[in-house]
Amino acid sequence: MLHVYRCPLRWGDMDAQAHVNNGAFVDYLQEARVDFLTRSEVAGMLGRADGTAPASHGVLVVRTQVELLRPLTWSTQELEIRMDLHAVGGARFTLGYELGPPDAPVARARTLLAPYDLAGGRVLRLTPEQRGFFRAREVPAEPWPELAGTDRPGLAVPLRVRWSDLDSYGHVNNVRFFDYAQEARIRLLQQVLAGTPDGVGQWLVVRQDVDHRAQLGYRSEPYEASVAVAALGRTSMTLRTLVRDPQDGTLFAEVRTVAVCADERGRPVPLPDAVRSALEHV
Repeated sequence: MLHVYRCPLRWGDMDAQAHVNNGAFVDYLQEARVDFLTRSEVAGMLGRADGTAPASHGVLVVRTQVELLRPLTWSTQELEIRMDLHAVGGARFTLGYELGPPDAPVARARTLLAPYDLAGGRVLRLTPEQRGFFRAREVPAEPWPELAGTDRPGLAVPLRVRWSDLDSYGHVNNVRFFDYAQEARIRLLQQVLAGTPDGVGQWLVVRQDVDHRAQLGYRSEPYEASVAVAALGRTSMTLRTLVRDPQDGTLFAEVRTVAVCADERGRPVPLPDAVRSALEHV
C-alpha cells in the first residue's frame, strides 16, 4: 500500500437522492492525492531536495476514471482511501484508489498525472531519480475497459465558469469538470425525457471518465458543454460530454458517463420503451 488517507465527509456532499453526489468522490481523490504528494518524501522527488516544490512546479491531472460500486451516505466517520502506484512513464504516472472499507469498498478510481512547469506551460519529464523512486513502489494493474464514444453533436448547453471553480494554478480545477458534465446531463434528461409516459425513478452514475485536453480559464462569456448519447444498454446509458469554446472550437475536456436506470430503492431496472426511444435520437 502506497498511502492511506482518511477523508472527512461534509453534509453538503449529499445530493437530492440523499447519498454522496458522484462529483464529491473526485474531491475526495484530490484530498488524498494532495496529502500524498505534499509529504516531504514525495515532494522532494517532484520539487526541491528539501521536500518543498518550487512555486512554478505543479502536478496536472491528465485523466480521471471513477467507478462507483455502491451508494455512500453521510457519516461523521471518516472515509478511508487507500492508494497505490499503478504505472510510471517518461512524463506521467498513474495513481489508483480504493475508497471505503476493504471488505466493502464504495468506489475505486485512477488518475493519470504529469509533473508540470507552470511558468513555462509545459509537461516535465520525470528524471531518472524520480522514475526510480516511483518504479520501486509500482504495483501494475490492468487498464480499465474504454467507454463508448460517439460523433453525434448532441445537446449544446451554455457553461459559465465560476470564479470559485479556479484552483491555485489559476485554471479550472479538475474536480469541477464532473460538475459540468452533471449540469449538461441533467439539462439533457429534462429536455429529452419531458413528457415521456414512462418515468424513471432515478439515474445512478456508476462510471465516469474525464480526459483533460487543455486548461480552462475564467471569463465572463460562457463556454459550452455538448452532451450526446453514445450507447444504450438494457438498464444503462453511456453519455459523451465535450467541454469546449464555442468561439474557436478549443476542446478542454471529454467526459464519458455511464448511468444506470434505477427504481426508488436504487435497484437497476430496464429502460422504459419511451425513454429508450427518446434517447436513441440524441
